[in-house]
Amino acid sequence: MKYILYRYKFVLLLILINACLYIISPESGIKSIHGTTQNLKEMMFIMPPIFILMGLLDVWIDKKTMTKFMGEHAGMRGVITALFIGSVAAGPGYMAFPFTEVLMKKNAAFTNILIFVGAWSATKIPISLFEASVMGWPFMILRYILDIPAIIIIAKITDILLSKHEKIQLYQARKKEI
Repeated sequence: MKYILYRYKFVLLLILINACLYIISPESGIKSIHGTTQNLKEMMFIMPPIFILMGLLDVWIDKKTMTKFMGEHAGMRGVITALFIGSVAAGPGYMAFPFTEVLMKKNAAFTNILIFVGAWSATKIPISLFEASVMGWPFMILRYILDIPAIIIIAKITDILLSKHEKIQLYQARKKEI
């Protein structure tokens, strides 16, 4: 019982907050419960296809191939691959993190993993097309011209600032959770 309470403490806290809000202000409580259920529906709709794609990536692409394209010695090929995978990905930002676990498992370089996460959040093609239709192509192109180098620079700086020991700890923490 303690394990269940500990594992689902945030879900239980959310239920408690919604219940208290409903008691204090029924109108606000109903809005909150509606928002919570909408978010849960969205997650249940998005998560299964993402996890299926992750499973396929894990099974179909062997460690040697991933190391060749995104490993420590992949160079510019790794950067381009990380940018491409992050840009064509679908789903909200929180879904990038399970993908990073697969990339870590396949020996992708830490810098390329950070570039992938940055690309996922800033250069998604479907969102960029919408942005171009609303803000115009010059705006979207300028944003890409600024964002892509910034993503790469931030990833490189982060890689430099983290010690080798800290990166090893991150990769080992991933293994412990499995």
